[in-house]
Amino acid sequence: MEARRKRLVLATLCGTMFMAMIDNVIVNNALPRIGQQLHAGVGGLQWVVEGYSLVYAALLLTGGALGDRYGRRRIFLTGLVLFTAGSAAAALSASIGFLVAARVLQGLGAALLTPGTLSILRHVFTDERERTRAISLWSGVSALGLAIGPVVGGPMVQAFGWASVFWINVPIGVAALVLGLRVLPELATRARRLDLPGQLLAALGLGGLVYALVEGPARGWTDPVVLGSGAAALVTLAAFVVVERRTADPMLDLRFFRDRVLTGAVLSAFMVSFGMFGASFFLPLLLQGVMGWNPTDAGLAGLPMTAMIVIAAPLSGAVAGRFGPRLPVVTGLALCATALAGLSLYDEHARYLEYLWVLVVMGFGMGLTFAPVSVAVMGRVAPAEAGMASATVNTLRELGGVVGIAVLGAILTSRLSAALAGPLTRLGVPADARRRIADAVTGPGAAGVELPGPVRAAVNVAFVDGLHVALRAGAVALAGTAVLVAVLLRPDRARRPGVEREAVLTG
Repeated sequence: MEARRKRLVLATLCGTMFMAMIDNVIVNNALPRIGQQLHAGVGGLQWVVEGYSLVYAALLLTGGALGDRYGRRRIFLTGLVLFTAGSAAAALSASIGFLVAARVLQGLGAALLTPGTLSILRHVFTDERERTRAISLWSGVSALGLAIGPVVGGPMVQAFGWASVFWINVPIGVAALVLGLRVLPELATRARRLDLPGQLLAALGLGGLVYALVEGPARGWTDPVVLGSGAAALVTLAAFVVVERRTADPMLDLRFFRDRVLTGAVLSAFMVSFGMFGASFFLPLLLQGVMGWNPTDAGLAGLPMTAMIVIAAPLSGAVAGRFGPRLPVVTGLALCATALAGLSLYDEHARYLEYLWVLVVMGFGMGLTFAPVSVAVMGRVAPAEAGMASATVNTLRELGGVVGIAVLGAILTSRLSAALAGPLTRLGVPADARRRIADAVTGPGAAGVELPGPVRAAVNVAFVDGLHVALRAGAVALAGTAVLVAVLLRPDRARRPGVEREAVLTG
């Protein structure tokens, strides 16, 4: 394939991944306006965010399997059409129910198109160094989408309304579709049977798990619906493992996890999302709800983090290509842990320049991890397994974000409720109202919650206290992961440097 066509393929795949990643976070800035104009409560707003994540995480493995069976180009383009149509439907929504349905359609489209991107890159860029550079650029653009969402979301909402955060996807999607039809190659499909039991169990298990994690903070972790969903998800996922072990042609080859390098790579993807999605979800609540920043200023505050991702992503790919993924991945995890711990040192009175270094370190750490994880996985699996491997990495990355928001949110809410008990009792707030206040100030649209002055002051102090505990818990988890991944990604002494590894999964 000539160089010009390769560049166009890379541009198409980078554009679509940027679109899918930015959609994970840009909608957060629009939630207060959506709530006001569509008359939605906290529960409805939460599902505007999580309806996308639920379907995306639940169907990623299925998207990878369908691409292997019916052609990655065909499934990729189908997903692109669905995602673009879902974006237009979301922008035109006149009710919260229609908006959530449109977000579900977006999630379905993203689940179909995402796994094909890495496998197409692996096919098009056959030279190892060329492939590493391409994956580095692709990873950097994906990370940029996550980082730039909050930056551009606030100004867009203020200038053009909440629908603009969905309209932005439509021209990108249409351009990528036109270009993709012209330049994307059709890869050979595998002569495999569809693993329908595995696909059904994976979708139900992952969907139930995400649902329990989403509803847990709102309903309470002992709520029967939450407990039932969580238990059903665990049983279903256990059944999925049993089925995949016994199926001749599984959608997820469990030998993937026997390889310590692959295990270390996907663990890194999961934990970076765990810490950084959790922190990114609650940082706007601190800036807007406690410090009183407007959405535009709160979004622009993230520019240093975005700049560091742009710098670190290509750098990490070059380092991984020369020295292997261990150095950039472990360093990135350590920097992310440092950033979370550093952010916990500041309260509502901190000045922006005082904690600016935290955003720089956070962005650089995130940028260091994205490309090496993908490079490690794509260099370790057979070409026929690239779709499955890509889907596995992205599933765990998405689950990491959902788990991070749920776990760190639960820590924050629990600590906030405990810290609020005394002050609210002294202010004469009834016991049943305390939980509602805690839920209101940690959920979607929290920046717009109106509270009496003394109550707001007490909430701000308790919120910062709870946020500090959650951030430190995330920092400890990331630091521990850095140590474990350093062990898992240790060099193979039996192999000489510079010799390409043989794929461990061989169809």
